[in-house]
Formats: sequence, structure tokens, C-alpha cells
Amino acid sequence: MTVSKQDGMNYAPKGKPNPVVKTGEFVFAAAALDHGHIHGMSQGLIEAGATLKWVFDPDQAKAETFASKFPGAQVADSFELILEDNEVRLVAAAAVPSERCALGLRVMDAGKDYFTDKTPFTSLDQLTLARAKVRETGRKYMVYYSERLHVESAVYAGQLIRKGAIGRVLQVTGFGPHRLNAQTRPDWFFRRKNYGGILCDIGSHQIEQFLYYSGCQDAEVLHSKIANYHHPEYPELEDFGDATLVGDNGATQYFRVDWFTPDGLGTWGDGRTFILGTEGYIELRKYIDVARDPAGDHVYLVNKDGERHFAVHGQIGYPFFGELILDCLNRTEYAMTQAHAFKAAELCLKAQEIAVRIS
Repeated sequence: MTVSKQDGMNYAPKGKPNPVVKTGEFVFAAAALDHGHIHGMSQGLIEAGATLKWVFDPDQAKAETFASKFPGAQVADSFELILEDNEVRLVAAAAVPSERCALGLRVMDAGKDYFTDKTPFTSLDQLTLARAKVRETGRKYMVYYSERLHVESAVYAGQLIRKGAIGRVLQVTGFGPHRLNAQTRPDWFFRRKNYGGILCDIGSHQIEQFLYYSGCQDAEVLHSKIANYHHPEYPELEDFGDATLVGDNGATQYFRVDWFTPDGLGTWGDGRTFILGTEGYIELRKYIDVARDPAGDHVYLVNKDGERHFAVHGQIGYPFFGELILDCLNRTEYAMTQAHAFKAAELCLKAQEIAVRIS
């Protein structure tokens, strides 16, 4: 698989193998290959020691192409085959966003954990169903919030915050620009009922990071906006969105997401995060340091000890995947709590629901 920084939909970071289990000890399946994030999800699990046994998609050619990139994976004739296989402990899937919840309910009913691409839901009703199913089955409904989980600079920022490098986090500002690449997008990408809206979709990354870095358990969406500024040929597309939140511990957030990455940028989006604390601040330049370094994962830290720059690409790894595997085996919540995964989803849905349309 090609790790392309030009196309965010199919961006699949590769890390150093760091297995937490032996071969065959944790078996998973990949299904619903509608979004290219399934490559990164699967790659991360395999690097952590998981064994990919099955691949399924209604489009068999798509499943065969996917399987060819992961030696040993078999193409399943049906999704039921995966659900009935007792060796399979987890199903990773990247369905059309509006179909992710229904798929997850089936997976949990089959006694397996579910790992879905973001956004995990396109309606609050779906979230209610998933919460009830988690309580009923005891299974996990985990979410691939890749802009923190699969970005080494974002992982390192969390480590710095936990060590007290900037004191108490007061404010998180996030910028999540993306390149549209409209000609390569599937039809569902431009249908509002399918993708859920820009704040629900790529905005979910930003809200999840706010909750994580600030330590909030809950938050209120103060206001939000959406627009289609420049793509009248796609009337249901929202090409811009922003929102402001305040957390239950007083921390605040502002974020902006958009589909306006210019062609001249060397990556699909100049993702930035600014984290202000009582004793310093952190800036993340996730995917590129513009006009200076095409490599990403730059962390800038300023506190009482001075000004520091950390280039952490290839240095930190992606611990979430190994932690998720062990959580599934041990029924723990070190990778991410279920409450956190669902709260981030809830808040992005609420931001979308109250958003003022400005164009």
C-alpha cells in the first residue's frame, strides 16, 4: 500500500512493528471498505501483533485488492462468515458513515468488538442505539480518531501534558484543513444524509482531541457554523465549518475544518493544534512544516525551561493499537474509554445540529 500524503482519504501511516501478542493470539477481520482509512486501521492493528484473517466487502474486486496488500488475509464470501467465526475477536470497518452504526450493532450482537472509522454516527438516535447495545452485550464500539491516534506528534503532545510540561490545559485550538480531491471521491461523500455534515465528519477529530488534551469528561457546544462557500456543483457539501466549546472543567476550544487545501501544499492538509496551559504552550505541525520540512510530526514546546522543538517522526510510534488489542483481551479501557469515544461523537453531532449556515 502506498503511503501518500497527497490524499487524506487513503492516508495510511506505517509505524515500527511493536507486537503485544503472538501471531494468531488476536484475530480480526476487515469489512466495509468504503473509506480508505480501513488501510490505516488494519495496518496499525497488524503492527501491534494482530492477525488479519478475513476481508469482506460487497464489491469482491475491492476486497481482493485489499487482501492482496495484506498477505494471509482471505476474502470472505459473506459478512455472516466473519460474524460466525469464533476466532475473530474484532471487526474493523470503514463503512459509509450513515451505515456504521447498524454494522456495529450486528458485530456486537455476534459477540465481537467493533472498531469503526470516524465519524462513528450521523445521528443522535444512532448513538443512543449503540450505547444501549454496549450495555447489553459488554462489547466495545471503538473509533479511529486518526488525527490523534495515528499521528506521532499528537501522541507525544499527550505525553508531555501528562508529565506536566505546560501545567493545566486551558484552551485547545485546532485547524483541520483537507484537500477535496473531488474527482476521486465516491458519490456518498457528497450526500449530506450519508456523511453527516462537516462538523460531524472531520470535526469529530478536533473535538476528540479537545476532550483528551484538556481532560474534560463533557462539554457544551457554545456555537457552530457551516458553509458551502465555493462548491455549488455539490449543493449538499459543506466545505467549511467551525465551532467553540467549553468543557466541564472550564477549558475551552475553537476549531476550524475545511476542504480548501491548495494544490501547492505538499500534503493533504496542514493540520495544526495549539494547546495553551497555565505554565506553557504546545504547537503541533502534524503533517508538514510549511516551506521548511516536508516531514510532519513537529512539536514546539515553550515553558519555564525555554523554547524547544522536537521532530518526532518515526520516534514515538502508535501505542493505541496495542492498547486496544490488550483492552479487548482483558476487558480494560487503557486505549480509550467507551465514554470518551461516545462523548466525542455526541458533541460533534450536537455541533452539527445547532450549526448556523452562513452561505
